[in-house]
Amino acid sequence: MARDRAGAARAQWEAEIPGLELLPMEVLGRLAEATHLARSTFLLPVFTEFGLKPGEFDVLMTLRRSGAPYALTPTELYNTTMITSGGMTARLDRLEKAGLIVRNPHETDRRAVQIALTPKGKELIDRMLPVHLAAQRKAVTGLDEAEQRALADLLKKLIAGLPPK
Repeated sequence: MARDRAGAARAQWEAEIPGLELLPMEVLGRLAEATHLARSTFLLPVFTEFGLKPGEFDVLMTLRRSGAPYALTPTELYNTTMITSGGMTARLDRLEKAGLIVRNPHETDRRAVQIALTPKGKELIDRMLPVHLAAQRKAVTGLDEAEQRALADLLKKLIAGLPPK
């Protein structure tokens, strides 16, 4: 089992300054550690295997799940991915150079562009998706299905209670 860094930090703080309200720190610390461990152990190897960086994968997956014609504006991509707007242009440049996306003129706004998945990009994501889902399943095997659903519901509630970015 992974080391419980949040629990260790809590014990240290309790010894140093008894009486602090540490539960929120413990919850967020464990959430951050779980995300880090799942990502580094299970997900990053999949991205590497397919020659993508995590943000590039997120862009391609967002385009793929948007449905045909698999095209979104940069703003739509930014709003539906977990990527900062500052990093979006560089990612799009790399994906375009690899032939996985194209920038097309927007159908109704001459000033805008649409980012579209190429057939090569769609084929890559369609091959990658089952491998990615299998890695995610491995990452949560410590929880049974009911626990996974409960955690997903609790995280949804936590996110809903946070201010929008």
